Amino acid sequence: MLFQIFDAFKSRLHDSNSKVNQVALEAMHKMIPLLKDNLSPVINMLIPAIVDNNLNSKNPGIYAAATNVIQALCQHLDTSLLLQPFCTKAQFLNGKAKQDLTEKLA
Repeated sequence: MLFQIFDAFKSRLHDSNSKVNQVALEAMHKMIPLLKDNLSPVINMLIPAIVDNNLNSKNPGIYAAATNVIQALCQHLDTSLLLQPFCTKAQFLNGKAKQDLTEKLA
């Protein structure tokens, strides 16, 4: 059930409409404290959706929402769940997204 919900939600995190994208990131930020480690089965699907394009966005609202989501993940999830997906994404990112994710890893 969780996979079905987040598989559908994931596409909103990539939406070409910046307002939809930003609202999806803000909703994700609100869900993380409620779901906490229950997100572990879908974390490998969510991290790329959250990070790709959003952390390098020139839209300040999307960038702020994405950094808030990453911060919430770090605060509310077991960090061992985040290590591998963050490392994998950091290898292939560039610009401020790579810097932001590398700082979180450190």
